Amino acid sequence: MNCNPIDEKRLADIERFVSENEDAVIRDIARLVSIPSVEGPAAEGAPFGVESRRALDCGLQIASELGLEAVNCENKIGYAAVGEDRGRGYLATITHLDVVPAGEGWPSDPFTLREQDGYLLGRGVMDDKGPSVLCLYALKYLKESGVELRYPVRALLGSNEETGMLDVEHYLEHYPAPLFCFSPDADFPLINGEKGIYHGRLVSRHTPVNVLAVNGGVAANAVPAKASATVRAGRLEPSDRVSVRETEPGIWELEAAGISGHASMPAGTVNAIALIVEYLLERGIPVEEELPYFRFIARLLQATDGSGFGLQSEDDYFTPLTAVGGKITTEDGVITQTIDCRYGITVTGEKITSALKEAAVSCADIFVDADNVPFYAALDNPAIQACIESYNLITGENARPITIGGGTYARHFPSAAAFGPEHPERPMPDFCGPIHGINEAARKSDFFEALKIYIVALLRLEALDY
Repeated sequence: MNCNPIDEKRLADIERFVSENEDAVIRDIARLVSIPSVEGPAAEGAPFGVESRRALDCGLQIASELGLEAVNCENKIGYAAVGEDRGRGYLATITHLDVVPAGEGWPSDPFTLREQDGYLLGRGVMDDKGPSVLCLYALKYLKESGVELRYPVRALLGSNEETGMLDVEHYLEHYPAPLFCFSPDADFPLINGEKGIYHGRLVSRHTPVNVLAVNGGVAANAVPAKASATVRAGRLEPSDRVSVRETEPGIWELEAAGISGHASMPAGTVNAIALIVEYLLERGIPVEEELPYFRFIARLLQATDGSGFGLQSEDDYFTPLTAVGGKITTEDGVITQTIDCRYGITVTGEKITSALKEAAVSCADIFVDADNVPFYAALDNPAIQACIESYNLITGENARPITIGGGTYARHFPSAAAFGPEHPERPMPDFCGPIHGINEAARKSDFFEALKIYIVALLRLEALDY
């Protein structure tokens, strides 16, 4: 290891830099949040939709304004860079500028950054536009500090993380992988392991009779806050979370209100699809041929631990398996329910598919859209140690790396980790919401603390021999 100490003088300089750039950081986060960069139809020069391309252009524009080299990689991903290429390889951070749909229920425009009592609110502020700006300013510090960089550093800016990660697949196919990469798209202190991620679809086989349509959710990887159904029935009464409206004689519109959240962290959420399905079954609305499918969906969604289809699981490295039905749609009378499973090392995608088929019996066809195996980085990796030591230096804690159920870019790289800036252990006010939820929020002071951590981590990573 090459000596590159983080002494008091260096820490004071980092503190000065962060203080002087606080307003600019918030300004640039607001610029990115203002772009509704949900994936859209591919267009010329915009493989993931025009709004995702706008966000990528904006991120690279910010990089240029900060004096960094800005490179667009075929409109799928881009990066800011600092340091001279000496043929030894490079270090990197990777974040993303695309977001999940805003959903309903926001008290104000989700794409206008709002500040309240020291918090920032807006779609993407935490996932992952705020962290993207932090990485760009970390590189700005490296450029302005006069530190001699042994390895150049890139801040990669993706635009397809939420819906497939085709951006990073393209990058790694056409560009060399970094020596080490951290992804600020998860929790602190540091994520050295990520569960496997399974995405499937459960497609009904019955012909609709009384349940004409069921729709709900905005993304397969989010617990839905809203769901609706169109049904044929006699007199219906509302329940606590399901409203009813007769649109014509004998035809009713049902709407359910749940509590949204990320599919990897379903604790505290209420699945609106489950509310609709439970309402249908309790009131005897499905006829005999419709019943098996809705009973199957009800079992599937009755809990988020996989017990609904006989696949509870945990191990020594990861928290227990989670299973979430994030989105349900109806097209030409065919109902499709998605399933998002996050699993550890004792489960495989094949086991999940087998369990779903056994639970469905013959009422649904099971389709697998994606299955990414678990990712785990050894704790004795010097780069992992450099990052966690940087976190502990700035926070004064004695934290150790953890594993999560979320999936980040880190699993795509040969040597990587997910590295903040979320602090789930730090309570937030009621007006703040989670990532993928209404009123997505971030504490400003946490962002500025994270910027210091990232600068120190990059300096420590520079000191390593790869």
